Amino acid sequence: MSRQRYVFGKGPSRRAVLKAAATTGAMVGLAPWIAREALSSSGSLDLYTWGDYVYPEMVSDFEKKTGIKVKLSTYGTNDEVFNKMRAAGGQGFDIIMPSVTRVPNYLDYELLQPIDEKKVNIAGVIPSMWKASEGLGGVDKGKRYACPFNWGTEALCIDTSKVKLAYGEASYGSLWDPAVKGKVTIRTHSGMLGMGLFLDATGQVASNRMRDTYKDEASMRKVYDQIAKFACDKRAWIARFWNNAQETEAAFKQEGCVLGQTWDGPAMRMRTETKGRITYLAPKEGALTWMDSMAIPKGARNVEQAYAWMNWYYTPEAAAIHIRKSGYNSCAAGADKLAGDAYAANFAAAYPGNAIENLWWYPAEPAWFVAARTEYRDRLMAC
Repeated sequence: MSRQRYVFGKGPSRRAVLKAAATTGAMVGLAPWIAREALSSSGSLDLYTWGDYVYPEMVSDFEKKTGIKVKLSTYGTNDEVFNKMRAAGGQGFDIIMPSVTRVPNYLDYELLQPIDEKKVNIAGVIPSMWKASEGLGGVDKGKRYACPFNWGTEALCIDTSKVKLAYGEASYGSLWDPAVKGKVTIRTHSGMLGMGLFLDATGQVASNRMRDTYKDEASMRKVYDQIAKFACDKRAWIARFWNNAQETEAAFKQEGCVLGQTWDGPAMRMRTETKGRITYLAPKEGALTWMDSMAIPKGARNVEQAYAWMNWYYTPEAAAIHIRKSGYNSCAAGADKLAGDAYAANFAAAYPGNAIENLWWYPAEPAWFVAARTEYRDRLMAC
């Protein structure tokens, strides 16, 4: 199957995302070497991942099929894992799962080792996702440093018993409606990105759909100075700044929030739990879209076990466990077909109409951008 050409600022198309897995799913079954070689290891694996990514069912299945014992550690933000790995000089873990757009930051400090693609079951990955990961930050100077793990979005989480929003009218600007003042939850830095997309769409701040902010620091600051003013003016709307999935769920379940800009995973889990009362919907400006990856730190002690984890995950049965439990979307081919009816219903509700074509994909984030964005984040927190 041919691979989609990656274009800066765009990710895989609707056809690639929704159909490539079905087309390539049969290829996974034609790779018996996964069980014979990559899954015939033993020993241990130090895994450092997001707090809502790896579940006991996944660990149990991996350990049963490989004989490898997993030591699981978790984090809640990209900054947390990066700062820990930088402080340790790339030591302490065998697999980490950063957003692929942050991989260039790791390479600046030589924290990762190149991936040996011959040891990876590439046929188990949706081709468009494998290809897109190159331009998003997974490949540098012809060497791959990160393999795609999953993809997800940040969009609107809605308590439909309090707020009525339909696709096509729902907007990042809906967060600032007077009716929801004091009942909104956002993450600081991505919340400001959502504000920027709203301000751009309404002609208030020109930013080329925020793409200009990634060109250079001067362009970024010109736009973010205006966003920061808007954000501080709307500070009274925000009941909770969330930093991780657990805080997102607490905002809706315990702290009275009725509308938020959140990751899809916790929103999808709440949608299932509440039978649709809390739901998730892409705004008309486009859902913010990210890809997380699997990377091997420079100081990994159990490298073969790290490849075994990758190849285990690149089977549809394993990745389907991740989808069912987390609510996110997998980059493993065929996994969505095994994820169940709840996942299918949640996905359809979140991305109606042209929502998939309209996804806003994060580009690679250079170090200067991350540092400046942190400065604006702190400015919002201090308002």
